[in-house]
Amino acid sequence: MGRLTTHVLDTASGRPAAGLVVDLYRLDGGEAKLKSARTNADGRVDGPLLEGEAFVPGVYELRFHAGDYLRGTTTLPEPPFLDVIPIRFGIAASDQHYHVPLLLSPYGYSTYRGS
Repeated sequence: MGRLTTHVLDTASGRPAAGLVVDLYRLDGGEAKLKSARTNADGRVDGPLLEGEAFVPGVYELRFHAGDYLRGTTTLPEPPFLDVIPIRFGIAASDQHYHVPLLLSPYGYSTYRGS
């Protein structure tokens, strides 16, 4: 059975991004918020964001609240260059693991499908 996980690394500090809020939305047939979580000391969300019967193919979006996190770690201009970072992705197979990490700094980010 498939599952969705994430973690966030603060590349500017070289540490996991602890305390960053991540929201998960399903976008098929309208926008529905499925879950909100906060990263732990390792920059990971405790447990899968999506699994079991809820893990079905479709279009999803993770929203990483980077601005709130970065305000707590560095001095930012207002408004910050990055605030809420949306990552829209598709789940095509319900029997696979989808890991969507975020590598974050105050002025850039990257993501990929991890293992």
